[in-house]
Amino acid sequence: MAIDSNFLDELRARTPITSVIGRRVKLARSGRNWKGCCPFHGEKTPSFYVYDDHFHCFGCGVHGDVISFVMQMEGKNFPEAVEELSTAAGMEVPRDTRATREEVAHVRSLEDVLEAAQAVWSAALYKPEGRAGLDYLLGRGLTRETITAFGLGWASAGRGHLVEALAPQGITPEQMAQAGLMRVDEDGRPKGELFWGRVTFPIRDRKGRLVSFGGRILGDGQPKYLNGPETPLFSKRRLLFGLDRARAAVRAPRPKGVVAPDLIVVEGYMDVIALHQAGFTGAVAPLGTALTPEQMEVLWQVDRAPILCFDGDGAGRRAAVKAAETGLPLLAPEHTLRICLLPDGEDPDSLVRQRGAAFVAEFFAGASPLSSVLFDLLAAGVTNPGPEERAALRRRLTDVAALIPDKALASEYRATLLDRFFATFRQQGRGKAKSGGGKSAFASPGAVQDSHTVNLDQTQELQRLMLLLLVEHPQLVAEMEEALCRLDLPVDFAPLRGVLLDLSADGCLPQTEDDLRAWLKAHGQEATLAPLMRVDGAGLSHGDVEIVAARTRWWHFYGLLYRDHFIREVMDDAARFCLEKTGDTSQWQRLQARLEAMERLRRGGLDEADI
Repeated sequence: MAIDSNFLDELRARTPITSVIGRRVKLARSGRNWKGCCPFHGEKTPSFYVYDDHFHCFGCGVHGDVISFVMQMEGKNFPEAVEELSTAAGMEVPRDTRATREEVAHVRSLEDVLEAAQAVWSAALYKPEGRAGLDYLLGRGLTRETITAFGLGWASAGRGHLVEALAPQGITPEQMAQAGLMRVDEDGRPKGELFWGRVTFPIRDRKGRLVSFGGRILGDGQPKYLNGPETPLFSKRRLLFGLDRARAAVRAPRPKGVVAPDLIVVEGYMDVIALHQAGFTGAVAPLGTALTPEQMEVLWQVDRAPILCFDGDGAGRRAAVKAAETGLPLLAPEHTLRICLLPDGEDPDSLVRQRGAAFVAEFFAGASPLSSVLFDLLAAGVTNPGPEERAALRRRLTDVAALIPDKALASEYRATLLDRFFATFRQQGRGKAKSGGGKSAFASPGAVQDSHTVNLDQTQELQRLMLLLLVEHPQLVAEMEEALCRLDLPVDFAPLRGVLLDLSADGCLPQTEDDLRAWLKAHGQEATLAPLMRVDGAGLSHGDVEIVAARTRWWHFYGLLYRDHFIREVMDDAARFCLEKTGDTSQWQRLQARLEAMERLRRGGLDEADI
């Protein structure tokens, strides 16, 4: 049965091998890879390792990819294993017909056409006609060894040159057009060579097979960079320039204690090549487009936390936001993204040449997790916003977090983003209050000692009670929202917080406990309450609590968890209330509850009666 190799490659790319093997073998993370006890021979010490695209047992020597694993584990032949995995991936196996066999042969012939063009262009770079291209590459700091390693070449300036060079090998213009080397007219007939007067960059798939070319024109012509068109071999959405080399470098065996290179996504060909030459062998680049979901999945197959590198200017930040919004729907606890913003006016190529590899290494080492920089990216340009701008930003923050399909992870992102939101605009408000001059009318918090602390078990119990108070009095959620975001909750508690924050942001939070519980049940979220029930089945320890008492009690618990921070905030808000003299009754009620909670902190910490 002949099956197109491109179909098999896509099937392997769409089928995470760790998921397939993990359903049959208990796996544990080992660095960038996974390990477990081999299912093919009895062992107690794990020697079975799973990588991004294959498995290997160092005990019995069994080795293979996801297809061969299904074959060996389930006793299926190759077509049966492919059929099973294709069904799971939502793909249809191309039937073994004369047409498909001819298509496979056609694809292989296109590979031969591309390799023939590569031979012509790589040789031309070192001939008099290619001198301008060679001077350009050497002038960019590339060595001849690097130029040869990446197969860079020169497409001569005269149109028709490649057609003439390939004709003696029996390669026709029609074949060249099908391989993506020629332009075609509306009827699909060849009408001129695509690459001429350009430095050429071979584009290879992750296995190193030549699938297309990119070209850079010298001088002022447009477009500066040009990629080949989509062909049976080449899909821009699924490939990354340099992936074959980066994947090999990241996954290469190395002595114990030697760290694998980071997978680094940069903008262009020259950035990738310059970084590889400088020792950053995990560098790759998209092919003239923004990162696609398919490329994100490919990146995570190689590295669970790739670095996305962007220019530090406005366009670079917008590109970073777009990449984040592409990646968030695919984000999961087992893989994430790191973001690196370059200094203004710099790119990786110039950074290496001007500041050296040591500086660049330190720069990449400082790449930030997406969760840490996302707020800054989304809030860029928002300064001294009014209520409308703040509401719009807040809505965008919650919408972005909602893109993450994993509910617990989405809840953590939402809490992190809103915590930054509240902290940022609270700091602005605090600055306005302090600008009024004078001292606070309230006593210094210095009299409140830090000796009253709670242990880990008490912390989780306080968090449980705080959430239950909000379930009992959901109308308090909006008031507590900022502090609620700051809680470092256990994973089991986070989903309920996420639901409460979402409902509050949408302005549709039920106002009574019964209505909230009914909403949770109607929307399949009733399970979010289960972790809040104690082993003895108890919810709140003391029955219903009136809303005024509930407000004070909630803030008392919060103060026990974040004592110093809580006291500073209460003192600042009290000072601002006195300075502004608004007479807002609801604002005073909220402040009064926190002042009473602070007074309880002065008298003592956590009483057994509270728990």
